[in-house]
Amino acid sequence: MADTVMDAPVQPSSLADLKRKDLLQGTVQRTELYGAFVDVGLGTDAILHVSQVPGGSRIQDILKEGETVNVWVDKVDHERNQLIITMMEPLAVEWSDLADGNVYTGTIKRLENFGAFVDIGAEKEGLVHVSEISHDYIRHPSQAISVGDEVEVKVLSYSKRKRRINLSMKALLAEPEKEVEDFIEEVFELEEEQEEMPTAMEAAFRRASGGSVKSSKKRGEKKRRGGRRRNDYHDDILERTLDYRR
Repeated sequence: MADTVMDAPVQPSSLADLKRKDLLQGTVQRTELYGAFVDVGLGTDAILHVSQVPGGSRIQDILKEGETVNVWVDKVDHERNQLIITMMEPLAVEWSDLADGNVYTGTIKRLENFGAFVDIGAEKEGLVHVSEISHDYIRHPSQAISVGDEVEVKVLSYSKRKRRINLSMKALLAEPEKEVEDFIEEVFELEEEQEEMPTAMEAAFRRASGGSVKSSKKRGEKKRRGGRRRNDYHDDILERTLDYRR
């Protein structure tokens, strides 16, 4: 899971010391229908609206005067010298914090056939598609990861409107260069074999000119990567055709 907002309450000496999401500890001074006033040690009581108190709608049923509570800074109004607080723990990662390319540490919450859902501390769990888990081919996420694993992920894209976060683990892993080189080598060899194989028309021209139907190259002989191109074959065919007509 993503890192928590704060490990321990801060002890500010003024409003200037505070920023949003700071954790504070205070004492409930009085309750009203719309909320409560909490002393957090600044000489002026912080305002806690009833909508920011979990567990019910009547503030008197939830909080009692003299009770010690943990609260988070929601807004600091320096002009009015007011501090607005909340008892709802803020998200570690909000939509405004997200950006393509951001890297987070998260915890795998569940696995599906199409991918894994990772908690990075945002409102919604992010999805790592099965194709974004590893450079290796895997049929199911469980072949590479398990629920509860802590993983590093990179934000590929996100949509606040759709409440969707697309993540990647593969983007943070080194690409296996050896496998890529082997693949490229196989492609070159395949192209060479295809170039050496005569087409039906080439075979006809070669028969007409007295040549062999088989490739003029010895079997097993390999060309260098920057060697003869297909256009050479066309030139060769044209030259043989002209000789035959002469």
